[in-house]
Amino acid sequence: MLLLGFDLSLSFVFVFAYLVLISLISLIFFSLDKSKAKRNKRRIPEATLHILELLGGVFVILPWMYVIRHKNRKWKYFLWSYLILVLWLAVIFFITQQVF
Repeated sequence: MLLLGFDLSLSFVFVFAYLVLISLISLIFFSLDKSKAKRNKRRIPEATLHILELLGGVFVILPWMYVIRHKNRKWKYFLWSYLILVLWLAVIFFITQQVF
């Protein structure tokens, strides 16, 4: 498969589709938590949001927390989110070094 001049393997397409799906799910959960916070309803546990980040949603949750101004002042949540981002970036770096 050719995309923008790059030959993409089927596995890359599946990984990309997975990341898009987990990103959408993460955005929904994070936005739902913000909505519940505004209405003083029972919230989504932070552990659940961090699991979504670990699964790949960190790339959308971090920017989204500033867009909707949610959890960007909670240092503990902030710290864990950025640690998860660093972990993801390290994995991506390691994989790309092995492939290319």
